[in-house]
Amino acid sequence: MKTLVIAEKPSVAQDIVRAMTPTAGKFEKHDEYFESDDWLVTSAVGHLVEIQAPEEFDVKRGKWSFANLPVIPPYFDLKPMDKTKTRLNAIVKLTKRKDVGALVNACDAGREGELIFRLIQQYAKSAHPVKRLWLQSMTPAAIREGFDSLRTDAQMLPLADAARCRSEADWMVGINGTRAMTAFNSRDGGFFLTTVGRVQTPTLSVVVEREEKIRKFVSRDYWEIHASFLAEAGEYPAKWFDPKWKKAAANADNTEPDAELKADRVWSEREALAIAEAVRGKAATVTEESKPTTQAAGLLFDLTSLQREANGKFGFSAKTTLSIAQSLYERHKALTYPRTDSRALPEDYVPVVKQTFEMLAASSMKHLAPHAATALKGNYIKPSKRIFDNSKVSDHFAIIPTLQAPSGLSDAEQKLYDLVVRRFMAVFFPSAEYLVTTRISQAVGHSFKTEGKVLVKPGWLAIYGKEAADEVADAKEGDKGQSLVPVKPGEMVRAEVVEAKGLKTRPPARYSEATLLGAMEGAGKTIDDDELREAMQEKGLGTPATRAATIEGLINEKYMLREGRELIPTAKAFQLMTLLRGLGVEELSRADLTGEWEYKLAQMEHGKLSRETFMAEIAAMTKNLVDKAKGYDKDTIPGDYATLSAPCPNCGGVIKENYRRYTCTGKNGAEGCGFSFGKTPAGRTFEVAEVEQFLRDKRIGPLDGFRSKAGWPFTAEMVIKFDEETKNYKLEFDFGDDKAGETGEIVDFSAQQSLGACPKCGGGVFEHGKNYVCEKSVPTNAQPTPSCDFKTGQMILQQPVEREQMVKLLTTGKTDLLDKFVSMRTRRPFKAMLAWDAEAGKVNFEFAPSKFPPRKTAGPPRTGTVKTPFGKTVAAKTAGPAAKKVAAKKVAAKKTPAAKVAKPKTPRVAKPGSGLKPSDALAAVIGSEPVARTQVIKKLWDYIKAEGLQDAANKRAINADAKLLAVFGKPQVTMFELAGIVGKHLTAE
Repeated sequence: MKTLVIAEKPSVAQDIVRAMTPTAGKFEKHDEYFESDDWLVTSAVGHLVEIQAPEEFDVKRGKWSFANLPVIPPYFDLKPMDKTKTRLNAIVKLTKRKDVGALVNACDAGREGELIFRLIQQYAKSAHPVKRLWLQSMTPAAIREGFDSLRTDAQMLPLADAARCRSEADWMVGINGTRAMTAFNSRDGGFFLTTVGRVQTPTLSVVVEREEKIRKFVSRDYWEIHASFLAEAGEYPAKWFDPKWKKAAANADNTEPDAELKADRVWSEREALAIAEAVRGKAATVTEESKPTTQAAGLLFDLTSLQREANGKFGFSAKTTLSIAQSLYERHKALTYPRTDSRALPEDYVPVVKQTFEMLAASSMKHLAPHAATALKGNYIKPSKRIFDNSKVSDHFAIIPTLQAPSGLSDAEQKLYDLVVRRFMAVFFPSAEYLVTTRISQAVGHSFKTEGKVLVKPGWLAIYGKEAADEVADAKEGDKGQSLVPVKPGEMVRAEVVEAKGLKTRPPARYSEATLLGAMEGAGKTIDDDELREAMQEKGLGTPATRAATIEGLINEKYMLREGRELIPTAKAFQLMTLLRGLGVEELSRADLTGEWEYKLAQMEHGKLSRETFMAEIAAMTKNLVDKAKGYDKDTIPGDYATLSAPCPNCGGVIKENYRRYTCTGKNGAEGCGFSFGKTPAGRTFEVAEVEQFLRDKRIGPLDGFRSKAGWPFTAEMVIKFDEETKNYKLEFDFGDDKAGETGEIVDFSAQQSLGACPKCGGGVFEHGKNYVCEKSVPTNAQPTPSCDFKTGQMILQQPVEREQMVKLLTTGKTDLLDKFVSMRTRRPFKAMLAWDAEAGKVNFEFAPSKFPPRKTAGPPRTGTVKTPFGKTVAAKTAGPAAKKVAAKKVAAKKTPAAKVAKPKTPRVAKPGSGLKPSDALAAVIGSEPVARTQVIKKLWDYIKAEGLQDAANKRAINADAKLLAVFGKPQVTMFELAGIVGKHLTAE
C-alpha cells in the first residue's frame, strides 16, 4: 500500500520529492501529484475548504433579523472554495485510491497548517491512519529527518482542536456580531450593513481612538532657545536645556504623564526671551565627551516588517506589497514564502545562505553583486543566534532571496526584491561604527547642548550607499548628526546669535499603513492582564497573511478612507464604536478578546482545556452579545455627539446629533420644530462636514455608497425640500428625473452654450436637470411641442459624465475610456466608452479592444508543451501533423458512404423550444415560448414601457397592472428587484 503525503503548497511538495528521491526512488510527475513505488505526494494551495452552517441552521430569509439570532450550530458543514475546487477534487480522488493505505500531513508546522489538512481530511471522509510531518527547515536533510521522526495523530489532536476552535469561534462571533449590529442599526427602516469581527473591529478601534485624540487635542505654545557659538575654529549650533530637569518631577502634579514636557522646552515667552537676552554676546565654557557607538542592521524581514518598510519607502499598500512578494515567490521563484511571521532562519541554513551569496555575487545585478562578493571574501556568513535560531522559526522562516537570480521583473517587483536582498546581505555585514560627541556650552548659568555623530566605519550601511556622516538621520541644528568644529581644552567661546523660537505642540500623527501594521503586530502590549499579554506576545491582531486584507476590508466597508498615506476613520466607524460602548460589548473592539482566546487555545494545545468547554464559552459570549443588542430599549445610545453650526432650515434653531439622527432642538431655549433626518439614508452614513454643507445649500452630491433595500449600490444627489403636508422640510433623493416634458413647462436655454449637435435631429444639446438633452426634446419658446427624444444622463451606472466628455461624444461619436462604471448585475466596476449607436438610436457602451488576441475557434491543430502546477512539462493535448495523417488514414480505411464536407459556420441562433420555461403568470406577459434569462428582462421592460407602468414620481419603481400583480406578488417593485423576482418564474426545460 502507498502513503499519500499532503503538503500545503506545490513548492513544498516539490521540495519533499527532491529530498525523498535518494531514499524512496524515482518519482513520476503527474498533473496534480508525484508518484513513486511507495509514495504519493500532492499539495493544497492554502485553504481549499471553509466552514459553513448546516443547511437546517442556515437562515436564507430574515437573516438580518433579531428573530433568527443567535446562530449557534451544533456542528459545522464544509464548503469547497470556488477557486480551488479542481485541486480539492484531485486530492479527494487520491485519498480514495485503492492502493492508498495511510496519510501524512505535511502542511505547514502550525495551527493554520493543521486546520488546512484536517478540513481536507474531513471533506474527503478519509478513515486512513494519519502521521504528521513537522518541518521548520526545508533543507533535504531536515526533510528526511522529519520523515524519520513522524508524529502520531494522537499527539496532534490538541493542536487540531485548537485550530478548529479558532476557526469556528471567529465564524460565530463574526456572523452573529455583524447580523446583530446590522439588525440594530436597521430597526428604523432601510438596511445598514454593520460588519464586526474579532480582528477588524479592534483594528478599527485603534484608528478611531487615535482620531479622537487628534480631534480633542488642544495645541499649546512653547519656546526653544537656539544659539550659535563662535570658537577659534569656527561656529557650531547648540540648543538650551535644563540639566536639572527630571521627567518624574515635571509630571508630579499630573494624573497622567505629559509627553510634551521636555528638558529643552520653555513654556513662557517671557522666560525664553530673558534667557536669550542674558546669554547673547556672553562668553561660555565648554565641556565635551566623546564615545564610540555601533548600530547593527535590522533583522531579516517577515511579511509585516516588509509591508511597513515598503509603505514607508515606496508608498505601497500592505495589499500591494503582499501581491508583489507573492509574485516574486510564485512566478519568478526569486523569494522564499512571503506569508511568514518569523524573522530568523533555521540553524542548518548556513550553507544555503552561502550559496545564495554566491549566486548574488555572480549575478548581473551590479548594484548588489559587489556587496555579496565582499561578504564572501570577508567570511561574513557565520552562525549567529540573531539570524539562525530554530526557536524563532514558526510555520515558515524569514523572507530571503532564493538561489534563482530573477529576470524580467517589473519596476515594483525590482524595488521589493532589492529591499529584501539588501536587508538579507546587511544582516551579515559588520555593525556601522560612529563616534558620538556631546558638547555642553555654559554661559551665565545657562546650559546649551550640541550633539555630533560621525560615521567612522560604514559597515552594513555601505550596502545602502550611506558612506558619510551627513546621511545620519536627525541631522539638524543643535541636535545630532553634524561633524563639530573642534574646541581646544580650556578655550572660551562666545554666544554670537541667540534667539527664542516660538513653536506649537502637535497632535499625534494619523496612522499610515506602516504604523497601523505595527500597531496590529504589537496589539498585545496594550493589554493590562499579564497572562493575556503573554499569550499575545508573538501573535498580535490577525496574522501577517491576513493583516493587509483586514485593512482593505475596513476601507471597502467605508469604515476608513485612504488619503495619501494616511488612514482616516469615517463617521460610520465612530458610530460603530459608539454603539459597541453603548451596548456594553466593548470586548469586540479590544485586543483583549484575541489575548483571551490565544491564552485558552494555548492551554488547549497543551491538553489543559477541552474543545467542548471553549466552544461553550464562545456560544455564551455570542448569546450575550445578541441579547444586549436585542434588549436595548432606549431612544439613543450615549456618546460624544456634535452640535452643528448650520441652522435648522425650518425655524433657524440649533441642530444636534444623536445616535440615529440629526434633530432640531429649537431656537433661544424654545422647543424644536420637529425637523430631523436619519444619519444613514440608504446605508450611507453622513460625515458631519457633509451635513453642515447639506443644511447650508439644501442640496448635496452626487454621493456614492448608497444601497437599495435589495442591496444594490447607487449614486444620487440629495435635496432638502419643503413638504406642504407636514409643513416642514424633509430629505429626498434626486435622480435627476426632469418633468418639464410631462408638465409642459417652458425651458429656457438662452443662458447656456450648446455642447454640440444632437445626433438625432441636429438641434443643440444642453444640460437640463441631471441630463444632457436635445433642445427639441423639451418645450421651449421656439418649439413648445417636443419633436425629438434625445436624452442621456450626467451620471450613468455611478460614472459621472463630465461636460467635456459629452462634447467629445457629440463631436467624435464617442467619449474617452471611462473607468468608474459599476455593473447593476454583477456589482463589479468596469471600463467603457460611451458611443452613439445610430442603429439603436441611443448612447451605448463601447469596450476597448482586449489586450489579448481572441482564441481561434478553428484552424490547424497546434503542437507544443504545457506546464502542470507541479512544474512537469507535458505534450499539449492537441493533434500534430503526424497524428493528423494517421487519423486521415484510419478514416480512409473505413468504408463510409460519403465524406462530409465542412460547411462555413453560421451564427448560432436560439431555436424555439430551447431556454427556460416561464410560469403561467409570466407567460401572460411575455408569451409561453421558452426563452433565455437575458431576454426575459428585455421583454418585461418592453411591456412596462408600452403600458406606461413606471411610477411618475419615482422612475425606479414599477406599478403592477393585473398581469404583473400575479408576477410581482405586490402592487409595486423597484427595478433592482426584477431579476430576483423573474428567477422564481423560470424553470429549466
